[in-house]
Amino acid sequence: MTVDVTLRHWLRLTLIPGVGGESRRQLLKAFGLPEAIFSASAGALREVVGIALAERLLGHDCEREIDAAMAWAAQPGNHVVTLADAAYPQALLTTGDPPVLTFAKGRLELLNRPSLAIVGSRNATKQGESNAEAFAAALSAAGLTVISGLALGIDAAAHRGALNGRGSTVAVIGTGADRIYPSGNEALARAVAEQGVVVSEFPLGTPAVAANFPRRNRIIAGMSRGCLVVEAAERSGSLITARLAAENGRDVFAIPGSIHSPLSKGCHKLIKQGAKLVERAEDILEELRWESVVAAAPVAEAVPADPEAARLLDAMGYDPFHLDALAERTGLTADQLLAMLLPLELDGHVAPLPGGRYQRIPQRAA
Repeated sequence: MTVDVTLRHWLRLTLIPGVGGESRRQLLKAFGLPEAIFSASAGALREVVGIALAERLLGHDCEREIDAAMAWAAQPGNHVVTLADAAYPQALLTTGDPPVLTFAKGRLELLNRPSLAIVGSRNATKQGESNAEAFAAALSAAGLTVISGLALGIDAAAHRGALNGRGSTVAVIGTGADRIYPSGNEALARAVAEQGVVVSEFPLGTPAVAANFPRRNRIIAGMSRGCLVVEAAERSGSLITARLAAENGRDVFAIPGSIHSPLSKGCHKLIKQGAKLVERAEDILEELRWESVVAAAPVAEAVPADPEAARLLDAMGYDPFHLDALAERTGLTADQLLAMLLPLELDGHVAPLPGGRYQRIPQRAA
């Protein structure tokens, strides 16, 4: 049987509506490869999945969708990876719900490289995005592949940070592999497909559906040796990924933040539950006993040349603050502070936050 015919059977198994992951696993366990499933009698199928699904397996026509998937896979850089393929992410086989196949665009070898998931809030602070990008860059430079979900905020920052390192990055998305969501990450998605790999278990053409994003989180967690949560609210979807990672025996890491920030509450909750508090990428590498751990030299922080601006930064600390609180702390008026904060914001030393708050952003010295 040719490779193309075999792949068509795999695609058919995943494209028939109503045949979910558990039913597919039961069928594969009972019959072996998909071609045996579709060669089986109606009676044999009914014994495994019942009358309704047996009739659907034998009667549903999805040839047009299969043809479209085969045409997509024939394009340079595109792949359909099944459970029977050597390129299938072997780490997923240790999880309870591995996808039967995935659509992949990019470098297949990254699917089986040692990796770490980095996840967090879509509505991240500038500091959170900076942390995600810096951690991802250091982990990728050490040879770990960074896995995330191509969402706005922390996910996007993690992909950006990892792209240029030798570990590169994997984006596990909640739409079809031929769709980009959100549209604001289109350029980033193209870069990941060129230098890393974009992965989806959903059929081509699948739009952004809310229920699919928590579902793809099990793949992010399952492919990784551990999961780092950078910023997360108390009910963040990132905590789902962290929980799934823990259930699969993976390490969970969290970066602490201000006790006043809602986006720190999820990370603090994880730490209370046993996640490992990390302040540097080296903390993760050491915990994983990664051989490429390199002791990081202390990093000097850039400070403004203007002594008054430098004193203002010292007065801010690193917690988010309201203008009124800073005025009380410094003895300056709100107008004076706003005049000083604007150039600091333009230079990247300070970032505005929702609710009229600000936060100091550490800047590395050149």
